Amino acid sequence: MKVIEVNAGIFEQNDRAADEVRAINREAGTFMVNLMASPGAGKTTLLLRTIAALKDTFRIGVMEADIDATVDAEKMEAAGVRSIQVHTGGECAMDAFMTLDAIREFDTSDLDLLFLENVGNLVCPAEQDTGATANVCILSVPEGDDKPLKYPLMFQVCDVVLVSKIDTKSFFRFDDEAFVARVRERNPKAKIFFLSAKTGEGFDAWTDWLKKAARK
Repeated sequence: MKVIEVNAGIFEQNDRAADEVRAINREAGTFMVNLMASPGAGKTTLLLRTIAALKDTFRIGVMEADIDATVDAEKMEAAGVRSIQVHTGGECAMDAFMTLDAIREFDTSDLDLLFLENVGNLVCPAEQDTGATANVCILSVPEGDDKPLKYPLMFQVCDVVLVSKIDTKSFFRFDDEAFVARVRERNPKAKIFFLSAKTGEGFDAWTDWLKKAARK
């Protein structure tokens, strides 16, 4: 009897597309960041502040992924950021095929830094290799310090974890040490930065890391 491993085949095809994305970015010298977070974590606000800090250093573009709507891409364009909206056709995350199509359509060959703002959730995006140079997860203080326990894969696949909205700590309980320990259990190599897009606190450490990583 012949057995076909459908899921394995799908993942293998996605991996090949991801490798093609990496090859295109490597050839162009483009550092691609896959930015993942829950809805309401503040991805777009954090991204806009990050771009404002780096726009004089890098040529930057943004691919906005959503199931529908163009709200985030409109925000980027209003801020003068080159961007493209990607609709996932009902899928809950970008995969490498979608990313490859978007890169070809967007033409990222003249970009130093490319952000993919993925669809908002902590499950599906972690399961798909987009071909990004770095995976970055944002977790906001109001979401709680237990998320590495509930969504372990997200924290396993990330190179960087950004704890955002630290300006709200007076309103929400968040144990920094417990959170760091929980991330470290799953991913000892992950960089963890605590910051606020509202006040700018902690942003220098994050943008300094990004500058060094993108220049390697």
